[in-house]
Amino acid sequence: MPNGWRALDQLGVASHLRTTALPLQGTRMTWIDTGKEQYTPNKNIGEVRCLKRSDIVETFADALPPKTIRFGCDIVSVEMDPLTSLPCLLFSNGNRIGAKILIGCDGSRSIVANYLGLKPAKTFRTSAIRGLTSYPNGHSFPLEFVRLITGKTAVGRLPITDKLVHWFVGVQQGTDAMFPQDPEPIKQRALEAASGHPADVQEMIEKCDLDSLSFTHLRYRAPWDLMLGNFREKTVTVAGDAMHVMGPFLGQGGSAGIEDAVVLGRNLAKTLMNGSEKVEEALDQYVKERRMRVVKLATQSYLTALLVENRPMLMKFVVIAVMAIFFRNPSAHVQYDCGLL
Repeated sequence: MPNGWRALDQLGVASHLRTTALPLQGTRMTWIDTGKEQYTPNKNIGEVRCLKRSDIVETFADALPPKTIRFGCDIVSVEMDPLTSLPCLLFSNGNRIGAKILIGCDGSRSIVANYLGLKPAKTFRTSAIRGLTSYPNGHSFPLEFVRLITGKTAVGRLPITDKLVHWFVGVQQGTDAMFPQDPEPIKQRALEAASGHPADVQEMIEKCDLDSLSFTHLRYRAPWDLMLGNFREKTVTVAGDAMHVMGPFLGQGGSAGIEDAVVLGRNLAKTLMNGSEKVEEALDQYVKERRMRVVKLATQSYLTALLVENRPMLMKFVVIAVMAIFFRNPSAHVQYDCGLL
């Protein structure tokens, strides 16, 4: 999204990442049962590309000094050292690491968020099967985010390059449902869910890269929990999904996390050399700047989810009325600028 690219520009990695994905020209929604179609050009929104997670991770890793990253470190708990009042991390291998500053970016099941006392992320009724499909000889799909809807099933398709496509299948089922973890059963479940979709969708799923498949609940941190939650304890805070995991309905999860990095870096840079008290002030300022931004994103995403899911019509009418009042311009969130680093 454009706001994410502004943040990537500030971090100095946008130019390289632009070489890994083609710009998408628009969004096309098609209701297969009725033949209705709706198209929104991205020229009214700004720069939109679908990036591979691995490309983002590798690009950030390459931009860091050598030996900055340590892999295979599963956090078990966070404790505060009684002597130094600094955080200490305990890992699954028994090792401990003391830190002057701890920024938890450990996802929707964050150990750091638990330490801060944040309420656990909640689960939508909608689950998602996600995957990548490679086309060695190229594909003929338009450079658009295409969403095909039939019954209670939605299939999304986003070209990354002229030979690689990201796709997802939204599946409506209970919040306590168990999912297969092996790729072949996941693929079969996706094919079953998309059985009423066009042949090119079936082929896309059939020829997917099995290693890329995932089947998960869509999780979110409730807007009211974001409004009231504690995001800082001494020199410990959270960012990304650990702070504000949200449904993918706005496409803002990754962009919001990159905004976090810019705002956090800007505030820490001002005070990092002035002792822990100043660090705490910097983290407080970071939380203050980010709180209302992520509350608004989470609220719009949550309301959109209520429209997508199988909910009573009366509830949907109320949601539409609320969105008409508070989110009159549904794309306004992409115009946000997190500022300079």
